[in-house]
Amino acid sequence: MNKLLTTVFSMLLLTSVQAGAQDFETATDAVKNMGLGWNLGNTLEANSQTVTDVTNASYWGQQGLESETCWGQYETKAELLKMMKDAGFGAIRVPVTWYNHMDKDGNVNAEWMARVKEVVDYVINQGMYCILNVHHDTGADGDGFKSWIKADATNYTTNKARYEKLWTQIAEAFKSYDQKLLFEGYNEMLDANSQWNFAKTSTAYDAINNYANSFVSAVRATGGNNAQRNLIVTTYCAANGYGTWSTQLKDPLTKLNNPESTSNHIAFEVHAYPNIQDTIETVKADVDGMIALLKEQLVSKGGPVIIGEWGTSNVDKTGATDYDLRRDKLFEFATYFVQKCKENDIATFYWMGITDGLSRFFPAFSQADLAKTILQAYHGSDYNPTLPERSDYGSISCTANFNQQYSELYLFKGSITSSDYIRLNLELEEAPASGTFQLKAYYGNNQTAVKSISSASSFYSITADLGTVTGITLQCLKSTGTAKIKSIMLKKKSGSTDPSDPSVFWGCTVSDIKLASTSGISSTVMDEKQNNGLIFDLNGRQLSVPNKGVYIRNGKKYLNK
Repeated sequence: MNKLLTTVFSMLLLTSVQAGAQDFETATDAVKNMGLGWNLGNTLEANSQTVTDVTNASYWGQQGLESETCWGQYETKAELLKMMKDAGFGAIRVPVTWYNHMDKDGNVNAEWMARVKEVVDYVINQGMYCILNVHHDTGADGDGFKSWIKADATNYTTNKARYEKLWTQIAEAFKSYDQKLLFEGYNEMLDANSQWNFAKTSTAYDAINNYANSFVSAVRATGGNNAQRNLIVTTYCAANGYGTWSTQLKDPLTKLNNPESTSNHIAFEVHAYPNIQDTIETVKADVDGMIALLKEQLVSKGGPVIIGEWGTSNVDKTGATDYDLRRDKLFEFATYFVQKCKENDIATFYWMGITDGLSRFFPAFSQADLAKTILQAYHGSDYNPTLPERSDYGSISCTANFNQQYSELYLFKGSITSSDYIRLNLELEEAPASGTFQLKAYYGNNQTAVKSISSASSFYSITADLGTVTGITLQCLKSTGTAKIKSIMLKKKSGSTDPSDPSVFWGCTVSDIKLASTSGISSTVMDEKQNNGLIFDLNGRQLSVPNKGVYIRNGKKYLNK
């Protein structure tokens, strides 16, 4: 009798678990429901190695919370994710790198896990879908970076336990989260030779499938909501398989297995960064071909497809991108790409650029016209999103701390034509000691020119012979230095001026960021302090009603159109 009761209880428990699994929408439904996606890139996945030997205990846990800003971004605030939600985005991919926050035994630093949870909560609290992954623990090896996860048989054997332990910790930390949180097992995993497009050996694909199995098994074993959570596995190097120059291009798709083919809770991920320099008709035909291939090779395996990163691949020798050089064509491509993917139930996550650098801090869109193009492609041409821009805010002040000789802070980074501008004006709180700093311009075909500075007010002349200017920096000539910046402005030949934003180039950090002119109220950007509902403009003047543009109430900025 006891054996019979035990058997009945086990059957009821299994039925309960299976029924519970139905509480979460399927991966196919999740991909349809998540809407338009964006990557919070160069933030939690940013990393900086000083030890690259994986066998050295010092390889692990090399950074603290400061890693979030080590690639020039600013600490992510909840307001940024609210801006994305308000604009019309429905999902955010949060790339995270873990090796620099793990000890040699694979234990994740508690402070880092708490920070990751905080950022994920920013997304989830807005009602958006969130994809959380393992990012630059994979990737292409170079002199300054060595990944520990590779599509390699020996690597898998060596790191299987550590990888499964990592995902067990992540899964336990987020076990109670609902269906709007998805896990992505790994980013762009390459073989031991850092081979792109496709692997040279079949054992690399075996390793990919083994890592995918380990990922799914580790997450499922933690139980709770993870028993039915939608999980994402990525092709070798996140290749989408499309192209004609090699018969092996399809291998990353054909050789990827579905690690859980009967659950309806697995999705597949690829990335897409096409070259759009061909005719737009050719570009569109390539989009159609890629989508057809993804449906044929991946959807047929029982899961929907997510394009976890997309953009375009063209960057010229000056650093100018398609956004700078062929914007109309980029917009036409982006519109077609998003529309066709939506029609075919493929989710798309744009790679980071539409709000970047200091713009995220306000928050604002640094490429509002591209953001609008993408949003209208998804929601319809009559969709009119709210898109605050950098120009809605004034100049900022900050403190730049330099910690290496010849290190540089971008005062301007982008692409401008010298014939449209006169100079960049820099105002410091005090004059620097002679020989401490100089201004440096990047222009043309990677050419540079410098100007020494020794006063609080200085400028860099943008002469016509510079052509395309892609950056102007403040360079520290000594091993350490501090510059308190009051404002940075670009003056046009028309007589108008535009604020310019500092960002980390290398060997420095930025702190104490404030609006340069906000007398009468706290000047810290996105200050949370209350002021009893009073309304101010950006110059600190009290208003009876909100003015057109940006105004401040209770320490928060609002955009009134």
